[in-house]
Amino acid sequence: MNRPEEIGYADELLADGTVHRRYENGLEEWRRRTSGHPHLVHWHDNRGASGTDELLGDRIIKRSLADGTVTYARDIGYGRTLWARGEKVLVNRSSFGGRMGVLLAGLGVATLAVTAAQLPPLSMSPEQEEALRQQQAQAQQSSGGGGDSGGSGYTDDGSGGTNGSDGSGDGSGDGNDWDANWDGEGDAWNDDDFG
Repeated sequence: MNRPEEIGYADELLADGTVHRRYENGLEEWRRRTSGHPHLVHWHDNRGASGTDELLGDRIIKRSLADGTVTYARDIGYGRTLWARGEKVLVNRSSFGGRMGVLLAGLGVATLAVTAAQLPPLSMSPEQEEALRQQQAQAQQSSGGGGDSGGSGYTDDGSGGTNGSDGSGDGSGDGNDWDANWDGEGDAWNDDDFG
């Protein structure tokens, strides 16, 4: 498989409880959780695009744009989210901490190979999406509310932005804690937010 384009980003929690995400390619997003829907993030960007990111389950993220376009991504761990069928990987620079973060950042994407099994789906039926939502809900109940798949996100237009086809998100999921510190009301923020 070819090496995907790597786009880093960092998140900043704002006073109103929303998140300002800055990508290394100049794209900026403002993100907020939906009260009562912990797996759904609404966003808009500095290029005029808007939509939602939804963590479905099995580390799959569904990005729905305001125009109805849908794209999928997959959190592949270590702060990485794979978009555009493996052409882009978003790397959450704000999630790397301590010696492990320095080590992983030094390794880069090349040594953390992307396999065919990690590729996000090109499309999904409503039934497939619902099955993943049910899987996510069951995992959350069995783990005491943390979720099952870690973080990830997306940008959509191939430019690293959130308006068409590439992919952006933090993809930093380390297990069941991706949303443990952000309750949707802006009380706390965890770097591992999926979208």
